[in-house]
Amino acid sequence: LPLLLKATLLRLASGSYRPFHNGFYYNHIMNDNGDGQDKVDYFSGARLMVETSKDPVYSYNGANVTLPCHYRYEPDLGPKRKIRIKWSKLRDDYTKEQDVMVAIGKTYVAFGDFKGRAHIHQAGRHEASLVISDVRLKDDGKYRCEVIDGLEDESDVVDLRLQGIVFPYQPPRGQYRLNFHEAEQVCQDQGAILANFNQLFQAWSEGLDWCNAGWLADGTVQYPIRLPRKPCGGVHLAPGIRSYGPRHRHLHRFDAFCFSSALKGEVFYLDRLAGMTLEEAKQSCQDAGAEIARVGQLYSAWKFLGLDRCSAGWLADGSVRYPIATPRANCGPAEPGVRSFGFPSKGRFGVFCYRER
Repeated sequence: LPLLLKATLLRLASGSYRPFHNGFYYNHIMNDNGDGQDKVDYFSGARLMVETSKDPVYSYNGANVTLPCHYRYEPDLGPKRKIRIKWSKLRDDYTKEQDVMVAIGKTYVAFGDFKGRAHIHQAGRHEASLVISDVRLKDDGKYRCEVIDGLEDESDVVDLRLQGIVFPYQPPRGQYRLNFHEAEQVCQDQGAILANFNQLFQAWSEGLDWCNAGWLADGTVQYPIRLPRKPCGGVHLAPGIRSYGPRHRHLHRFDAFCFSSALKGEVFYLDRLAGMTLEEAKQSCQDAGAEIARVGQLYSAWKFLGLDRCSAGWLADGSVRYPIATPRANCGPAEPGVRSFGFPSKGRFGVFCYRER
């Protein structure tokens, strides 16, 4: 032990100590001279490299998507080695949110919501790409591809973004009535999820201007402003996303910003000469082999399918709305959008129905 300690101190003092780094290995072998001097053999092994897409990968609800990931060795080691591949979904701060799957060779295990939907695409010799089928709204986010070969462990991150639309939502009770958990639920009830910051920012860049604060998926409360004005942070603030920061998820109450993606089915309009009550509207959709549409489905049909109807119709939450892709006289403001009549307690209107293809 004293001999080993002396050799270690001598090596540190001489500055010859080299740390382990990224797959370059070294071995310290004591010589047989009994003089406490190290015989150091350095072995520079092959370095493992992992690469994913530097650009976001875009998909939409219900689609199949491949998140590319490839690895290689420098220098190349020749025949394929038996390595372990691990995919994880990350939070925005890059900490792990959940395990997606682990694979060794052709054997793999998927976890949680990814069971039956995720597998490794290994068409190439050094490919570790992740295939996700039937993409869901909450699949949006960052994914880490990790390749493990013995003591080596390298990884890279790829960003999956769903093509979708953000819409503000207030319940029938009025403005600022939702705590965080209620906001999650109302978005889910409308065929959507709470939007994240990147989705809200994208919506703002495309023109969303909304002066009421709403919950986001990370528990913060924010709102997008294109035209600065006094009630919305003041006229002297630049356009952008205003933030209240994290709020208490049980006690504080705001509106919600929901996110919906493209549809698997279609939204269509039904009407009667005398209009319909809400209950009659629901029955009319069922008679047509459909269901009354949710708010998120109407927004998605307007955004992605160009749905344009200058006639108000019931939706599943009891609201009355209509989508305008081409603004024109007697159809509301001069900008495209989904118009709302609120939540009328009585009245007779048409109905928007949704049917799976």
